[in-house]
Amino acid sequence: MTAKSKSRKLSVIFESDINIDPEGKQSASDNESDKQGKGSGNWLTFMAIATIPLVLVLGNSMLVPILPEMQREMQITPFQSSLVITLFSLSAGIFIPIIGYLSDKFTRKSIMIPSLIVYGAAGILAGFGAVWKSYTVIIIARAIQGMAAAGTAPVAMALVGDLFSGSTESKALGLTEASNGAGKVLSPIIGSLLALIVWYASFFAFPLFCAVSLVAVIWLIKEPEKENAPLKLKAYLKSIAEILKKKGRWLITSFFAGSLGLFILFGVLFYLSNSLEKDPYNIDGVKKGFILASPLLGMVVTSYTTGSIIKKNGVLIRWLMNIGLILMVISLGSTIFFFKNLYVFIALLTISSIGTGMLLPCLNTMITGAVQKEQRGMITSLYNCLRFLGVAIGPPLFGWMMDKSERIIFISVSALSLITLGLVFFLIKPDKQVN
Repeated sequence: MTAKSKSRKLSVIFESDINIDPEGKQSASDNESDKQGKGSGNWLTFMAIATIPLVLVLGNSMLVPILPEMQREMQITPFQSSLVITLFSLSAGIFIPIIGYLSDKFTRKSIMIPSLIVYGAAGILAGFGAVWKSYTVIIIARAIQGMAAAGTAPVAMALVGDLFSGSTESKALGLTEASNGAGKVLSPIIGSLLALIVWYASFFAFPLFCAVSLVAVIWLIKEPEKENAPLKLKAYLKSIAEILKKKGRWLITSFFAGSLGLFILFGVLFYLSNSLEKDPYNIDGVKKGFILASPLLGMVVTSYTTGSIIKKNGVLIRWLMNIGLILMVISLGSTIFFFKNLYVFIALLTISSIGTGMLLPCLNTMITGAVQKEQRGMITSLYNCLRFLGVAIGPPLFGWMMDKSERIIFISVSALSLITLGLVFFLIKPDKQVN
């Protein structure tokens, strides 16, 4: 290959098919974004893709309500039970960049299909670990599930960018984030209902959800063929480095903001799950599941609405991101004074979740469109890697802070939200022009 052809091949990194470039430059593909019509209006494809983040969330959040009972049945500490969530997320975070590269090199479906199979099978192994009262087997199974999870939702986000463009892409991304949120709403309820049978029933039920998603991915998603031969590893890594050098200021800020949103979300869920079963509430079972789910309903509705309306409007994207973070700062800061009043506390968490629902679809739209298809898997994987790490750190860190002071929890997360607001306001500035 000549130097000229190599240069042409690598120049793809400077071409962005994002609708709104936060560096203030209009993409060359804007004029074509809505003309391609790739899967436009194909709701079967939308729903098939939406099952993937749904399954991912069910594999984690469905276990949150049963953690206190797991502690009692297996005679383990709260920290050990939190590792059931944390190790899953940590394992996923480690493997996501590797899976991202493989999905760019091969195809998205060739990664997602075996990942869903392993994901479900490891759930069965975790269930038997619970039957045998073997904490070690459960932890090993959860680590395997985390590895498999790396090939699900992060790759699905890249696939959305491959299949759709323009306003259809932002709508699809809003739907996937809403599906993610719906999983968070449903999972505490489903987990609590299954626990009425036996506390570890969720482990055995989970493979059924994987099977549904697997069938949908195989039969309903038609992946476009690769247009270019994949770059060799050295050239590929060089292209990723160039992207981060050119767009790293807003990309890294976006990665951090997305990670923070899920860190707060899962940390608060862990805090609520443990606190509701203690005095003065003494709430458990299905009722606890509904309470855990309530704040997330606002996030689901807001995520889908945000994805549907932002389209290519850079001004609107910026407004919604900042308003969302302002809502998070105010509501989380207010919980410092009301965390003992359950109804006010849940209302404030709902407002925070609405803010998160404004923020995440905007970030998803910008990040997914930041690069061409050849590097999209890695960029979305890096983003999801930090999201997973946010989920992994949340429960144990919140558990540690609960032992110190409950006020420390909400002072810390409101301060982090305020810092993130400042970073997003000054470093992420989408282009104002709309075609």
